[in-house]
Amino acid sequence: MSLLFAAAVLGYLLGAIPFGYLVARAKGVNIFEVGSKSPGATNVRRTLGPAAGNLVFALDVLKGALAACWALHAHSSVTLNAAALGLPALGSVDIAGTSWYPLGAAGLVGALLGHSFSCFTKFRGGKGVATGAGGVLVLVPIAGGIGALLWGATFYATRYVSLASMLAALSLPLSTWALGRPGWLVGVTTLIALFVIYRHRENCRRLLAGTENRFAKKQRPSTPAPPVAGA
Repeated sequence: MSLLFAAAVLGYLLGAIPFGYLVARAKGVNIFEVGSKSPGATNVRRTLGPAAGNLVFALDVLKGALAACWALHAHSSVTLNAAALGLPALGSVDIAGTSWYPLGAAGLVGALLGHSFSCFTKFRGGKGVATGAGGVLVLVPIAGGIGALLWGATFYATRYVSLASMLAALSLPLSTWALGRPGWLVGVTTLIALFVIYRHRENCRRLLAGTENRFAKKQRPSTPAPPVAGA
């Protein structure tokens, strides 16, 4: 239990790094005062443009991935050290069936809480989609890939980031279950999905009311008409 708690605390501190706030502040903008007032990649992109938004998205994904994959690194290090000392190894490199795998899940849960309720920004934060995606891609890569494809298809069809995010989140426990992963991992992905939907509760209200913001499609510059002879 103490190891799980330590993993969650480390994950929280990693997830709490407010990349959206820091990137916006570097450009002289307080992201908590503009747009949707969220430090997530979507609001940063809408406010500061694609370059800043994509940077924040990548950094937020990295937070979740690091929080989840540190257990694999720890497992490998301990196994190598044990071998060097002539001690029995603690398990195979595939950590899914060992006690190390839940540490990655605990780290991801901590990172989600840190991202959404950062101690560095008065417990304000984003909605956890990018951070959750990074961790799930480490823990259950196929389920994460399915979620990413569903996100892309939904966004392309509707231009609603919020709807795409919620549907992708809902797909995670279903995919994890269909892949035959352990019941506790299905439970973790279910909690992640419910958490993401809860963080989008205002978006749900706007979607039902028909007032949710869409991402506008990029307009191609129009070609000027050729001059008319004699004009």
